[in-house]
Amino acid sequence: MTSPFLFNVAGLTEFAQRTQTGPNPTRIGPAMIGLAEGEEITVDASLSPLGGGVLVNADIRGRLTGQCVRCLGELHPDFELHVTQVFSDSPDFVTGEEGDGADELPKVVDARIDLLQTVIDEAVLALPFNPTCEGGCEESDTPSPDGVSGEHKPADPRWSDLEKFL
Repeated sequence: MTSPFLFNVAGLTEFAQRTQTGPNPTRIGPAMIGLAEGEEITVDASLSPLGGGVLVNADIRGRLTGQCVRCLGELHPDFELHVTQVFSDSPDFVTGEEGDGADELPKVVDARIDLLQTVIDEAVLALPFNPTCEGGCEESDTPSPDGVSGEHKPADPRWSDLEKFL
């Protein structure tokens, strides 16, 4: 399986625009919503040589998979994310203080760059930790944990552990 986040930059001497589509190599995002492993994603990348490095601007598109924290309904919204990252191809390229790992740039390895960690880092900031249904949850799908809200419906088995607190 080839990752759509891997780009070959061998011989890159001028600006290049590349688009790659393929299966996501790993799950990306917080616990309740994210890009599922194997989900098809598209990466549109602009690659610019920097003389000892490569500047990448990329737009990632895919479909999220998750659950609403209110009604526990399935969520599958479309997802778009923009990332910008500089990759170092030379030990003399821009570096921080000696021994300071915080400023370390990702490396070009075997004439390839891998945007996966950059996308993971950005997705954690961009995706909601508590996703909800767009436009609000539908009444009929929302389990009633108080036991007195209108007609009697069988309890959703996902709420069963909370019954001991009633």
